[in-house]
Amino acid sequence: MHKDLTGLNIAGVTPFSSVDWPGKLVATAFLQGCPWNCGYCQNFAIIDPHMTGGYAEEDLWELLTRRQGLLDGVVFSGGEPTRQAALIPAAQRARELGFEIGLHSGGAYPKRLAELLDQVLLDWIGLDIKALPENYSWVAGLEKSGPQGTHLANQALGQKAWESLDLVLEAHLAGQLQDYEVRLTVYPGDDPRDTNPENALEIAKTLRSRGVETLAIQEARPDGTRPEFAKIYKTPQSQGFPAALAEVARTIQSLGFPHFTFRGSMELN
Repeated sequence: MHKDLTGLNIAGVTPFSSVDWPGKLVATAFLQGCPWNCGYCQNFAIIDPHMTGGYAEEDLWELLTRRQGLLDGVVFSGGEPTRQAALIPAAQRARELGFEIGLHSGGAYPKRLAELLDQVLLDWIGLDIKALPENYSWVAGLEKSGPQGTHLANQALGQKAWESLDLVLEAHLAGQLQDYEVRLTVYPGDDPRDTNPENALEIAKTLRSRGVETLAIQEARPDGTRPEFAKIYKTPQSQGFPAALAEVARTIQSLGFPHFTFRGSMELN
């Protein structure tokens, strides 16, 4: 490996994005590999950590060098970017180029997240909280994926994600992190472990009680997901999902989050 490269395994890059970090114009690097298998994931093609990504790391640095002064920052997304140890030197290098650093994470690797925060290498985090801790292995698709899923489920995935949440909140209070957004993606499902509208309200209440101030409720969409997930949207019981989610989102909005965003197909009146 060239001495100037960090070893990032990159699946792809969006050179200009105004949606991956609210209020910022960024380049977004999607890193290969994720330990989870969420049904609603629209990036499931890059989950396999053993695949080599289709974007050369040197091309990322060439892009960022050319865009100095034109972009506000770079977002490392995935997959799960904190899975890769090379994320830390990559964030350091991006910082040296003068960019603000954003991160999309599901919180699967709190130790690496803590390293990034302790070194003040992040300016903003979009943290996906998927479920209450006891339902994580179900929502993350690991109870349905055989022996590997059973093994990973026993690693207390939910506790790791919620530990990452605590790290984010503590870093923000300590001034080590400028801003964050907690995201909760909601989908139609009738299993009591699903993150459906009913359970989303309980999760949101728990998030507020933990001190979360910035929350985005996101409606899962079937576009780009696996066929087995997309077919849920063709069942009769899913037809009322957008309206049910909007109703729950109104209730969540009333819980007192200082910053609340609803990314759904219906308007909140």
